Amino acid sequence: MDDPKARFTALYDRHYRSVLGYALLRAERQAAEDIASETFLIAWRRFDRLPETPLPWLLGIARNLLREQRRSGLRRQALAERLAELTPAGDVAEQVAEREAALAALAGLSEPDAEAVILASWYGLAPADAAKLAGCSARAFTVRLYRARRRLARALDLTPITLQEQS
Repeated sequence: MDDPKARFTALYDRHYRSVLGYALLRAERQAAEDIASETFLIAWRRFDRLPETPLPWLLGIARNLLREQRRSGLRRQALAERLAELTPAGDVAEQVAEREAALAALAGLSEPDAEAVILASWYGLAPADAAKLAGCSARAFTVRLYRARRRLARALDLTPITLQEQS
């Protein structure tokens, strides 16, 4: 059998059920079928380097794919948990009002103050890095940030009163 397609078809026919069975022991049906298919895709791509006894090699590929699938699932689960933690609980209208109040207070700051708060808080830049962007020394930026945060805190304390008075 010199034809690579015929040799691969023989390999597939001989070992597909074993690879699928191995995957089924470790994953649900659809995932196991995907793993078996991907295993033989890899085997086709590396067909010229196929060992004399291919089944252990094929099962090793399936094992690695299952491991990667498990890690990927754990990463997705961790991301979903982090997103759930970030999703605020409580009244959405209240959160929107708080966000609007914070944005209004930030908009009420001078441009250098707002820039200092944004660079440090939203972008998480260290004072030295933020100072380079702001065009001042790290000490000057630290002082600017301290004062800007005080002004923002004052503005946020006044905002609820101002909103209530306007109603």
